[in-house]
Amino acid sequence: MLIKKPDDIKSSEITDKELYLNRRMFIRGAALTGGALATGLVYRYFTGHGEQAQPGEKIADVQAPQQTAVPPLNEKNTSYEDITHYNNFYEFSTDKLEVANKAKRFVTRPWTVAVEGLVQKPRVFDIDDLLKISPPEERIYRHRCVERWSMVIPWVGFPLAKLLDQVQPLSQAKYVAFETLADRKQMTNLSSDVLDWPYVEGLRLDEAMHPLTILASGLYGETLPPQNGAPLKLVVPWKYGFKGIKSIVRIKLVEDQPPTAWNIAGPREYGFYSNVNPNRDHPRWSQKTERRIGEFGLRDTLLFNGYGDQVAQLYSGMDLIKYF
Repeated sequence: MLIKKPDDIKSSEITDKELYLNRRMFIRGAALTGGALATGLVYRYFTGHGEQAQPGEKIADVQAPQQTAVPPLNEKNTSYEDITHYNNFYEFSTDKLEVANKAKRFVTRPWTVAVEGLVQKPRVFDIDDLLKISPPEERIYRHRCVERWSMVIPWVGFPLAKLLDQVQPLSQAKYVAFETLADRKQMTNLSSDVLDWPYVEGLRLDEAMHPLTILASGLYGETLPPQNGAPLKLVVPWKYGFKGIKSIVRIKLVEDQPPTAWNIAGPREYGFYSNVNPNRDHPRWSQKTERRIGEFGLRDTLLFNGYGDQVAQLYSGMDLIKYF
């Protein structure tokens, strides 16, 4: 399958690149103040001359996913520049516009991922061996942030289920816990107390095994940039973006529901499930609408981020207001 490089994408398909390169644009999204999430979406000008987003190494032999697993999106992809320069990665900065610059020297080789816990075959994977488990696929997914902004991102990755099959979960395993690298030498914002470090996340095992759940190692056909979670990031498209833990170093199968970073920080605001639900407002703002990065105006928020036909059965009979 031919994957377009950023330079090959038609101007009609993305936000005008000149707007980005001139740094004379409105920045869409939520502002961060005092290390906490702002109470609503704002616009502000960002001036100056920064570096253009640089594509990573081309990923060879990217496959198209089966349509039965991934519903097609008739939506315009967010531009490569916006995806790689408007980032939540608190280990580097709480300012979305600063993450790319502060993460650009982040070292992602060598890298290992330990997969352990309630499994028959625990193993420490070298990242390059791990990426050979399944052919890389292009998955174009909506990304929805709890801060009310969204993107459409062409990820490259493989189903998490393929990795879990390698280690053979035991019958007692009910959840999958994830942990991010916490390297104070490289991740300078770990000196802050904005979150308890290391960053941790979790899924129910059936969520983890769902065919839409992937481990991403690239986007736009290129290797994943550091600011987007290199070398390996979790992508669960029907959940809010903070469930997409970045720079994963440990995956552990467990019997009890694991702690998650944002639930620890604000249990009233960030639940374990974190499913996109326009009917369950954040305590400080509505979730009924969202602003797509690269567009003006608001969109209606879709239940399960538009993936309800594929995932709603996972939550049959659950109170989605209580279990948020």
